[in-house]
Amino acid sequence: MTKKKIVNDPIYGFITIPDGILFQLIEHPWFQRMRRIQQLGITYLVYPGATHTRFHHTLGAMHLMGKAIEVLKAKDIEITDEEEESAKIAILLHDIGHGPFSHTLEHSIVHHISHEDISEMLMEKLNGRFGGKLNLAIKIFNDQYKKKFLHQLVSSQLDVDRLDYLTRDTFFTGVSEGVVGYDRIISMLTVFKGQLAVEAKGIYSIEKFIIARRLMYWQVYLHKTVLSAMELQVNIMKRAKELAAIGDELFCTPALRTFMYNNFSKKDFKDNPELLNTFAELDDSDILASIKVWTNHRDLILSTLCKWLINRKLYKIKLQNEPIDKKFIGEIRAITAEKYKLSPTELDYFAFEGDVINDIYNRQRLRINMLYPEGKLIDITKASDHLNASVLDKSTTKHFFCYPKDL
Repeated sequence: MTKKKIVNDPIYGFITIPDGILFQLIEHPWFQRMRRIQQLGITYLVYPGATHTRFHHTLGAMHLMGKAIEVLKAKDIEITDEEEESAKIAILLHDIGHGPFSHTLEHSIVHHISHEDISEMLMEKLNGRFGGKLNLAIKIFNDQYKKKFLHQLVSSQLDVDRLDYLTRDTFFTGVSEGVVGYDRIISMLTVFKGQLAVEAKGIYSIEKFIIARRLMYWQVYLHKTVLSAMELQVNIMKRAKELAAIGDELFCTPALRTFMYNNFSKKDFKDNPELLNTFAELDDSDILASIKVWTNHRDLILSTLCKWLINRKLYKIKLQNEPIDKKFIGEIRAITAEKYKLSPTELDYFAFEGDVINDIYNRQRLRINMLYPEGKLIDITKASDHLNASVLDKSTTKHFFCYPKDL
């Protein structure tokens, strides 16, 4: 009889893991590394409870994948044991390519390479080590398998990834607006003509899911103080990289040094397998240890920014729907430049503007289809009496301006 391991999860209770390839993958150092990568990056500076990790999230997503497949099987959707295991592997490893602090530093350590690219490369490498047992999982991950609904459970507008991170992020931040009925949604899943769909009677749960996700973006993921902290952390890495480029000596852990003093492309990763191993050594501790040491660096810009982050002296930030007044920006930048004796280029680290986009539901990319008894599939925004399609489809842009708090 196959043994099972049990993990006690604060959201779902006991999660069971079969003693086979899934457990072996979880035990692998590359997966264990996700214990040391924050799910929400630097967000814990605003929501102190948001210290959950990618490890938490991926185990939870795997659990929900199992629940979803159980529901589909009960509705006579044909899913073999191999397909079920492979779908669980695909969701288990979907985030394995995340670097330190997840999305916050995604393009600060390596450029023009997404975490999905690195996830796929790591999966391919693991597949070699596990004798081809990940072949089907990789096909599902890349949407190259005939049963498209399996990929849609991994990545779509309504996948188990989103269901877990909304539920988990809501729990750990304490933001109740993000609560979704994940169990109700999963129970309403079905497959129609090979595509994932939701039974029409689940429409209200889907409406709430879309609204909750939108609210979570403005209240947590793009909360103005979270945005300030993220911009500060990105600027620290940008300045450190700039100093490294001119040969300045920086304290770095060995793995971080490889990436701070070099700019690698996706091709470099494919041509040099060792790079992937080095990337897989990185986690949040590499960044935090370096930032703590950089508080005493001789470069005033780097040391100042690092002190601000370590002591949570974040940028003051204006975030609004309309572009920030140019006169106000000019005045603040002038005062900042004078106070800190900054050149125009250096000033951009202390006072700068930008914008963020909240693009939660896009029917042109992917859809959430509601299935009606007569066999009709209707997109949620057209099926719903409450959701305004023109509003949901619209990308909302907000403009921000960051500057020192002590002006």
